[in-house]
Amino acid sequence: MSEKQKTQWIVEELSNLKKSGLLTHIRTLSSPQGAWLVVDDKKVLNFCSNNYLGLANHPLLVESAKAAIDEFGVGPGAVRPIAGTMALHLELERRLAAFKGVEAAITFQSGFNANLAAIPALVSKEDVIYSDELNHASIIDGCRLSRAKVIRYAHCDADDLRVQIEKSKGDGYRRSLIITDGVFSMDGDVAPLDKLYEVAQEFDALLMVDDAHGEGVLGKGGRGIVDHYNLHGKVDVEMGTLSKAFGVVGGVIAGSQIIVDWLKQRGRPFLFSSAMTIPDVAACLASLNLLEESTELVDKLWENADYFKREMREIGFDTGVSTTPITPIMLGEAALAQDFSRRLFEEGIFAMALGFPTVPRGKARIRVMISAAHSREDLDRGLAAFKSVGQELGVI
Repeated sequence: MSEKQKTQWIVEELSNLKKSGLLTHIRTLSSPQGAWLVVDDKKVLNFCSNNYLGLANHPLLVESAKAAIDEFGVGPGAVRPIAGTMALHLELERRLAAFKGVEAAITFQSGFNANLAAIPALVSKEDVIYSDELNHASIIDGCRLSRAKVIRYAHCDADDLRVQIEKSKGDGYRRSLIITDGVFSMDGDVAPLDKLYEVAQEFDALLMVDDAHGEGVLGKGGRGIVDHYNLHGKVDVEMGTLSKAFGVVGGVIAGSQIIVDWLKQRGRPFLFSSAMTIPDVAACLASLNLLEESTELVDKLWENADYFKREMREIGFDTGVSTTPITPIMLGEAALAQDFSRRLFEEGIFAMALGFPTVPRGKARIRVMISAAHSREDLDRGLAAFKSVGQELGVI
């Protein structure tokens, strides 16, 4: 069999994706992150990034990263347990624990890696995981790696979670873990963590929340979903990312000292992948400084989000069930969403379409990510473009 024949199936699959409007077109940025970007050599208004607080190019973060490079260099040079743990890593973990109001924290190279580390370390093939049916791909992959039995419960439904636990109580599982996204990244809704906590207490299950889209967004000054619900000391494991509101890259698991101590022994990305780079760690510390000094950026984020969603609904768009700055513009068919995104780009608005498998079939959308970096003028410009394209394509 020739090399070409071996990969012919990929050619056919890519062709099918293109025909169905599901082929992802990856655009290229040639500017720093911000409210405006240069994308494919065109200046456009940025409605795509997870840069919630506009920190990705903040002068304080840039200066802190440069200073750390001058003092410590760039790469960590090793995995954390061998020769990759530097004083800055420990400082960041101490500061993150204090920010989250927990005993301890441990950092990873990404939020995805944090989930891949924590879930298989906490449960294995003798155990059971109760997972929200819309949980993020990193949770799904972490569950698969654990080899635990995975039982899905209806989205954000604590009553169904209770039903699923009751049904499986007699199956002889050793340990159980309840896991949920905090903010669901496709729909922008918030998990009922307070109700999930009650179920976890009732059945003596570990409770873990993926707060990737809640860090820097929910809670006082962006302290996250646990702070939002005032559940300090009650949620066993908080996962967070440093690549969204924090404006850098990295992941964190926060919780009790015993959980963190165990992950240092059994968290595979911690054990077998090099540590966060020095400039990233320094920039994350600068983000923490800004968040602890003032709630101004978080307040601006919510002000912008509330305004944009209210105006979009007035125009006639369906923004789904979102209660956060994530603003899905529900369009239905993938091909329509792709066309809508292309027309927006031609009008100077960068807002990507999301279709299957990122979201279920028939629920394609444009997902707008509002930022504290947007001005009211920026938002009005975006609203006008959405209205124009929406009318042109018969959406409104």
